[in-house]
Amino acid sequence: MEFRELECFLVLSEELHFARTAERLYLSPARVSQLMRSLETRIGGRLFDRTSRRVRLTPLGERFLADLRPAYDGLAGAVNRARTAAREVTGVLRVGFLATPTDVVTGSVRAFERRNPGCAVELVEVPLSDPFGRLRAGQVDVTFTLLPLDEPDLAGGGELNRVGYTLGLSTRHPLAGRAGIGAEELASVPLIGLDGPAPRWWHERVAPSVTPSGRPIPLAGRVATTQEGLTQVALGRGGMLFCAPTAMQHQRPDISFVPVTGLPASIFGLAWVKNGESAAVRAFGEAAAESAAEQVSGQGAGDRVLVA
Repeated sequence: MEFRELECFLVLSEELHFARTAERLYLSPARVSQLMRSLETRIGGRLFDRTSRRVRLTPLGERFLADLRPAYDGLAGAVNRARTAAREVTGVLRVGFLATPTDVVTGSVRAFERRNPGCAVELVEVPLSDPFGRLRAGQVDVTFTLLPLDEPDLAGGGELNRVGYTLGLSTRHPLAGRAGIGAEELASVPLIGLDGPAPRWWHERVAPSVTPSGRPIPLAGRVATTQEGLTQVALGRGGMLFCAPTAMQHQRPDISFVPVTGLPASIFGLAWVKNGESAAVRAFGEAAAESAAEQVSGQGAGDRVLVA
């Protein structure tokens, strides 16, 4: 039995008028008549007496109405409660972050929890070499990521910051004392790449295989985590690219971070599984955008590209 037939029966039993029933349900009078004929056929008896002057319930219709109304009201209440629950932002939201919870991450969490006191954030570190595995496995609900996103099953929010790259080098490396290097010079610096299931485009963001002009960049080896990469850099086994905020978080005496010019900016944002979007995920995206806007407004016009 179709829900629409039952709904139409209940409204018609109140209005006892096909045109008014049709208006309430955004249907045509002919469609109301069709639904009632179908319902009467399913039941096997007439529910309404119809004349050119009036519509009234038959005794069978009155008994059916008395039995149906409590069940219908219970079903409608269940649907409304489910809709309300779907809009609530409560419980725990698991948020993935890469390597280091920079100001973008912590600022987003603070903004979200301030706006949604009934929901707590649980931060989960996501491996640099597998940025979307925990998301797809349901171990996190939303994760910070590099943009633009190129994964058909994932949705992404807008950019939260746009920063430059630095090259991590052992302090013993000949380029370690430079104030900056150009992207084309990376052709002479073997880069440490990633070992893991990250998509190809992600590998290219972390350790590009060619310079902007197409010159090959040597590969120094592969690591799974940022800490492994920093260790390799400190041992002088290659250089590794880091976004500026991450480099600031990992300052240490045996590594120099040299700004790199000529590379596309590192863009940071959020990602979630398309069919797993919830009210909490949407609310976190809104809070993250609010926090990012506040951080940008606190920078000078010339410094906005370096929001951490």
